[in-house]
Amino acid sequence: MSIEVAAPTDSASPSADAATANGHASSPAPSSYLQYLPAPFHEDEFVGQFLRVFEGILGPIERMIDMLPNYFDPHLAPEQLLPWLASWVGLDLDENWPAERARELIASSAVLYRWRGTRRGLRTHLELYTGREPLIVESFDGLRVGQDSVLGRAQLGERRPHWLYVTAFVNVQDREQVPPDTQLEFVELRERTIRQIIEFQKPAHVTYQLTIEEVREPD
Repeated sequence: MSIEVAAPTDSASPSADAATANGHASSPAPSSYLQYLPAPFHEDEFVGQFLRVFEGILGPIERMIDMLPNYFDPHLAPEQLLPWLASWVGLDLDENWPAERARELIASSAVLYRWRGTRRGLRTHLELYTGREPLIVESFDGLRVGQDSVLGRAQLGERRPHWLYVTAFVNVQDREQVPPDTQLEFVELRERTIRQIIEFQKPAHVTYQLTIEEVREPD
């Protein structure tokens, strides 16, 4: 993997064709590396210009090293480094995840591992992908009014051990932004990704039923 780093303009070394006030071209400013040499060399014009060669080569590398902490921050790292960062925390980053959601996934990886196998972990992981909080019902076939809604404690359905009923809410605008001839493929890919998240987060002995509902964002 190669990362191209653009070298910013060195403010300490003006261009050689800079003009003086009287219209004559001035000599390039001496290298800032002179400050690291003994004092007698500070006024040596040849040494100052000779060191510019090395400063031109090493300067971009120094600036890249100065930015090194940013490469380990999932919110700041270049997008092409995200799969590499994900591998550090044991995540197999799906290339179909939007970049911003992938960054949040990597940043939240420690929390997701801590809560893996729980309702909280599954809810957080799904929300990172869809951008919306899902509805998750445990050990019950249907809705438990009161725990899963706001109408009291009546129950609709029957108890079903080792069972998850998951409703994932997704934005319809995500599908509409895809060309019409690829929307079906997009929907299938989205469902496959959601199922992968559920399989990753749920306990191995638990089965589940998935419902995906499209919701339109208000204009």
